[in-house]
Amino acid sequence: MKNADFLTGITTSGTPHLGNYVGAIRPAVETSRDPNLTSYYFLADYHSLIKNHDPKKRRESALEIAAAWIALGLDYDNCVFYRQSDIPEIPELTWILTCLTAKGLMNRAHAYKAAVQDNDAQEHKDPDKGVTMGLFSYPVLMAADILMFNARKVPVGKDQIQHLEMTRDIAARFNHMYKKLFILPEVVVDETASVLSGLDGRKMSKSYNNFIPLFDTEKRLRKMIMKIQTNSLAPEEPKDPDTCTIFSIYKAFATEAQTRTLAERYRAGIAWGTAKQELFEYINEILKEPRSRYEELIKNPGDIESILQKGAVKAREFSVPFLDKIRKSIGIQSLG
Repeated sequence: MKNADFLTGITTSGTPHLGNYVGAIRPAVETSRDPNLTSYYFLADYHSLIKNHDPKKRRESALEIAAAWIALGLDYDNCVFYRQSDIPEIPELTWILTCLTAKGLMNRAHAYKAAVQDNDAQEHKDPDKGVTMGLFSYPVLMAADILMFNARKVPVGKDQIQHLEMTRDIAARFNHMYKKLFILPEVVVDETASVLSGLDGRKMSKSYNNFIPLFDTEKRLRKMIMKIQTNSLAPEEPKDPDTCTIFSIYKAFATEAQTRTLAERYRAGIAWGTAKQELFEYINEILKEPRSRYEELIKNPGDIESILQKGAVKAREFSVPFLDKIRKSIGIQSLG
């Protein structure tokens, strides 16, 4: 196997939702089909240990996320699709990188700083109350995920840019201290990528519990869309599409021409019930076939496991010999 042109992971901490689809899954599916690229996509189940302490939920999430990616068309034969925990070289590299990562660098990580600030705000005596080493060291594991396959480009959301910068710092330190083995990965932020609003108008997120699951039943999908918060404008009153959650979700799925047409209808006046019903019908049609494939995959987890195991074999064709180079560069090797 070659090193990664693109690498993306998704944490197994919940059910995939519409925001995951437009922000990560859809662009990954498109890239996975490019025969000129070597793309790696993985289930980040070790990362989920930081916040999720429910084994059953972790397994269910891994099953649902893998099924979603496959059902939506990920070309797992052309790319490398694997589970993080099936690559033992990753945790070993994590320890190696941990031993040369400055604590001061980790002190500046956004997630850790936010936890400390929250403790300060609540006037806890211990500023590190509730902070595990998993939370504190999260950026090192992320660095290992990326550097294990010498990924050239890593698509991330804006909230993850800092972690990529840390990965570059860690890689550069290793290259300087031992041997120049790591490519410094390039941060890829798609400024045009859609960030979906959730039911309450905030960013769609599991943390806010305002998300719309990707593969609910038609009845449940409609029910969730009907819950989207709107204002009290009458049906005939003009409405601003740029401030409307319903419109923003539609825009993430529709063509430019369809979006312009709907925007005109908003400005001319449209009933909220009509807008929600049309959004449901539009998204439901897009998801109808993938939903059927998803439901079939969920019933046959062994098929998903087989795909992941084949992906792990492909991934380890790179990680095993590369870790051997890393080990030798730091002086861990046979004495004979």
